[in-house]
Amino acid sequence: MANTIEINGRLLTRNWALNLVGQVLPLPVALITIPYVIHGFGTERFGLLSIAWVLLGYIGFFDLGLGRATTKFVAECLGRDETHELPRLVWTSVGSQVMFALVGAFLAAAATPVLVDRFLKISPALTGEAKASFIILAAALPIVIAGNGFRGTLEAAQRFDLVNYVKVPANVSILLLPALAIPLGLRLPGVVLLLGLARLASGLAYLICCFRLFPALLTDFSFDSKLLRSLFSYGGWVTVSNVVGPFLTYMDRFFVGSLLSVTAVGYYTAPYEAISRVWVFPGSLVATLFPAFSTLDAGGSKQRVRDLCVRSLKSLLLVLGPSLLLVVTFAHEALRLWLGADFAAKSTSVLQILAIGVLISCLATVPFTVIQGLGRPDLTAKLHLLELPFYAASLWFLLKHMGLAGAALAWTLRLLLDAVLLFGVALWLKFMSLRSAAIGLGKTALVVLAFGVTLSLPWLARGSLLVQSLLATLLVPVFAVVAWSYVLDSKDRSLVAFAAGLARTALVRGR
Repeated sequence: MANTIEINGRLLTRNWALNLVGQVLPLPVALITIPYVIHGFGTERFGLLSIAWVLLGYIGFFDLGLGRATTKFVAECLGRDETHELPRLVWTSVGSQVMFALVGAFLAAAATPVLVDRFLKISPALTGEAKASFIILAAALPIVIAGNGFRGTLEAAQRFDLVNYVKVPANVSILLLPALAIPLGLRLPGVVLLLGLARLASGLAYLICCFRLFPALLTDFSFDSKLLRSLFSYGGWVTVSNVVGPFLTYMDRFFVGSLLSVTAVGYYTAPYEAISRVWVFPGSLVATLFPAFSTLDAGGSKQRVRDLCVRSLKSLLLVLGPSLLLVVTFAHEALRLWLGADFAAKSTSVLQILAIGVLISCLATVPFTVIQGLGRPDLTAKLHLLELPFYAASLWFLLKHMGLAGAALAWTLRLLLDAVLLFGVALWLKFMSLRSAAIGLGKTALVVLAFGVTLSLPWLARGSLLVQSLLATLLVPVFAVVAWSYVLDSKDRSLVAFAAGLARTALVRGR
C-alpha cells in the first residue's frame, strides 16, 4: 500500500532542523525585549504579563489531549493513504475541541474575579487591569485550541516548514507586541488583546495552510460523533500525562521551599532553568518523530520504526552526551562566572546532578514518543502515576538528609526510573528491538563513556582548571573525529552532510 508521505532520513533531518531553529530564534528577542518591557511596565504589571505569556503558551494543554490525538490519527490516515477520511477526522476533532474550549472559556471568565481578588496579591490600582486581561485570555482559549488542532494536522503531514513559517513570527510577536505597546501608551488589557489577536492570526494562517494542503477540508465540513470515542480514549490518557508530567517536573521547588527555605529555591532554580534549556534538542526531535512513528506504523513499516528509534537515540547521545559531561566538569566555574561565587558554592553539585538527569530524560523522550505514537498513551500516563509516590518519598527523604543536592538527586533518580520503565515497556511491546539497540548504540555509548572518563582524569588527579580546559579543548575535536569515522555509518554521515548543507543555505539566505 503506498504512503501519502514518504518518511525518510532527509525529511526527518530537515524537520528536526526546522523545529530546532523555530525554538531557538525567539530567544535573542526575549533577551533584548524583556528588560525594556520590565522598565516600561513596572515589575508588578510585568508579572501579570508573564502570567499571560504562560497561559497563552500552556492553555493548549486543556484540549483534553485531542490535539495530540488529531496529529496521531491524521498521520495514520496518511500512512494508509486514506486522505478521503481527513475532513471527517479533522473537523470532528477541532469542532469538539472548540466546543469544550467555549465551556472552559465561560468558566474561566466566571472564575476571574475570585482569582484576582482572593488568590493573587495585586495592588488595588491594577485590579481592574488584571480582571480585564484574564477575561480576554479566557476568550482566547477557543482560538488557541483551534489553532493547535490545525497545526497538529500540518505536523501529521510532515509539513514543519509551513508550521515554522507561522510559528516563528507568532512566537516573536508575543515578545515584540508588549515592547511596541509601551510607546503607544497601551495598558495591560490592550497588550493582552494584541497577544490574543496574534494567536488568532496564527490560527487562521494554520487553517489556510491546511486548506491549501488538503483542499477537501474546504468542501467537506462533516462531523462524525462515532469518532469521538476513539479521540477521547486516546486524548484522555494524554491529558493525564500533560497534568501529572509538569507536576512531577516542578514538585521539587515546592518541597525545597517548604522543607528548606524560599531562598534555597533560588539556589536550586537558577541551575535548573539553565540546564533545562537543553530540552530544546529532544523537544524539537520528538515533535518530528511523533507523526512519523504513527505514519510508519499505519503503513506496516514496524522495522523502520525500530531503526528510527535507534538512530534518534544515537543522535541525542552523540550531541548531548559530551555537552552535558562538559557541564558536569566545569559546573563550578560556569556558575561562578554567571551568577557569582555564592551561587557557585551552593549550586555546583545541584547543576552537576541535574545535568546527568537531563541527559537521561533526553534519551527517554524517544521511547516515550514511540509508545504514544503507536497508540498506547495509557501506559505513559500510568507510569507517571506510578512514579509520583516514589518521587515524593525520595524527595522528602533526600532533602532532609542532603539538602539541595538531595533534591537534585531525587529528581534525577525519578528520571532514571522513568527511563528504565519507558525503555522496558517499549521493548516489551516490541516497539523497539534490544538487539538493534545494542548493535546501533554500543559504539556510541563506548565513545561517550571514554570521553567522560578521560575528561575526569584531571579532576581525579586534582589538576588545575587550566589543565582541565586544555584537555577538554583537545578532547572535543578528537571525539568528533572518532564519532565520524568509528560510530557513524554511511547513512549517518550523509544525513550530517545534508544538515550542514541546510545550515549553510540558511546562513547564506540570512546574509
